[in-house]
Amino acid sequence: MENLLGRVRAMNILWERAVSDMTLEHVNHFERDGVLPIAFSLSHYMRGQDQSISRIFLTQDTLWSRDGWAAKVGVNVDELGREQTVEEMQHLRLGDFDAWRAYQSAVIAQTESVLQSLTPERLAEVIFPSMPPPLANTFCAIVVGPGAFRRLHALECFVFQHGIRHLGEMEHARALVGLGGMTS
Repeated sequence: MENLLGRVRAMNILWERAVSDMTLEHVNHFERDGVLPIAFSLSHYMRGQDQSISRIFLTQDTLWSRDGWAAKVGVNVDELGREQTVEEMQHLRLGDFDAWRAYQSAVIAQTESVLQSLTPERLAEVIFPSMPPPLANTFCAIVVGPGAFRRLHALECFVFQHGIRHLGEMEHARALVGLGGMTS
């Protein structure tokens, strides 16, 4: 358990580093049709982390919805991007990057608070007896297999593994806009 919690913390440090030297121009850079902007990776993953922690661990609405972050950030496509096409999501742009950073910091702080309170018993709690149909073709469904979906799986798949995948995109995208990597 401690190993996973440490990985989530380290991953979130990299997400903080990723935005530390970016500008709104970097985030909204449009390479060409069919290529998602950095704004998409940021929005998709951080809102996903918010959703996983808020709903699965805290059983409450997301920070994004509860605190009106769409308006504060000035996002022009207010969708998570899970069910939308690349053609739709390539148009996502942020209007206020300082507001985005504040939202991202709030998500990471909420995640850290939850991590500090977790116990092995809480992580073992079953969320679904088996993966629901909308999640049947996801990476997490492959990880979990035919068994019960537990809070541990949510933390491992929806927060950590999903976050690491999108950090890889972020590293590449940062290079395309002239920024360096987040680690040496």
